[in-house]
Amino acid sequence: MAALKVKRVYAPGEAGDGLRILVDRVWPRGLTRQAAQVDLWLKEVAPSHELRKWFGHQPERWAEFHRRYFAELEGSPEALQPILEGLRAGTVTLVYSARDSEHNQAVALRDYLLQKGLVKAAPEG
Repeated sequence: MAALKVKRVYAPGEAGDGLRILVDRVWPRGLTRQAAQVDLWLKEVAPSHELRKWFGHQPERWAEFHRRYFAELEGSPEALQPILEGLRAGTVTLVYSARDSEHNQAVALRDYLLQKGLVKAAPEG
């Protein structure tokens, strides 16, 4: 199995990132496509506008956000195909713009893919 990483879009890209996929519904503020260093923008796998607004990056809502977001992902498995195809070729880094590095859609998406047994997490370091 290939490795899956998570990284903030404002952090510089690195050779070990592999395929960098932005998983936000809206483009990150203040960044050009070149500065973002993303290979693919998958709006379709991001949480719905309604869910994103409800969550508001409030850690106390994290468990319920997970549940609701996983339900959205279950409803559109085809949206995950570009990620899974990228993983067949090597490492994929899910890129997000939120300030919170622990409670964001990229972390939740990684959790979903891990729970489904579709990927393994990249080693830390």
